[in-house]
Amino acid sequence: MEGRQGSDETLNSLVEIQQKLRKKLITKDDFPWKLPAKASSPSSSSSMQAEKGEEVLKYVGGVDMSFSKQDPSVACGYLVILELPSLRVVYEDCSLVKLRVPYVPGFLAFREAPVLLPLLDKMKKNQNPFYPQVLLVDGNGLLHPRGFGLACHIGVMANLPSIGIGKNLHHVDGLTQSGVRELLKAQENKVEDLINLTGDSGFIWGVAMRSTQGSLKPIFVSVGHRVSIYTAVVIVKMTCKHRVPEPIRQADIRSRDYLQKHQMSVLGGWDCSEA
Repeated sequence: MEGRQGSDETLNSLVEIQQKLRKKLITKDDFPWKLPAKASSPSSSSSMQAEKGEEVLKYVGGVDMSFSKQDPSVACGYLVILELPSLRVVYEDCSLVKLRVPYVPGFLAFREAPVLLPLLDKMKKNQNPFYPQVLLVDGNGLLHPRGFGLACHIGVMANLPSIGIGKNLHHVDGLTQSGVRELLKAQENKVEDLINLTGDSGFIWGVAMRSTQGSLKPIFVSVGHRVSIYTAVVIVKMTCKHRVPEPIRQADIRSRDYLQKHQMSVLGGWDCSEA
């Protein structure tokens, strides 16, 4: 009974932290840069497109984490920065950790953010010229049971424009995987291969989109922080060569590779950082 009570108190504490951070959430465009002139927006607005002399979106970051199959508490958090329009990796860094925080559904940020945020902090402290203007996060933003997923958490904590990219759909506000599949199927012959994720309440939680031609599975894009859903979709389209946007895809590939090469130092008892 005491264990259950302690568990409930912990969850209530995490919910309180989420709610406190959520008050700082900005869900509209709030950044100094402009989109490249060739970028097109679903809103058909040219106000976000750069003119001569204005700051343009050039550096897009991506973060992801990989976990050891032998010991799921051993993980590698990875940050990559890609340059537009070439999608060339211009910066990368990672952290190999022994996690002490268990995974609790709906509270992924409390497990992963403490690993990923220091990678951004390190860039900022070093005044790195490749510091991202926007960050793509392998995790949901608003598309979350309490409207505050990992992408929102990292965005607010780092005060950085961020976008959530989910590979699976959270069943929020009546949204279901099968329902979304049916809606996308009905869109097959239309120009825009995406649909709004509108819940029973009428709220738009994000979009489901087939990011590349021939992609069988959609990705789920949602607002993280300081970026509207319209701009988020444009940026995702600009950075997709495969199903998953390239910044996250590269972070995933490199984190798995690094973990495979170095995990034995942790599994063998080497004292790595803890999170």
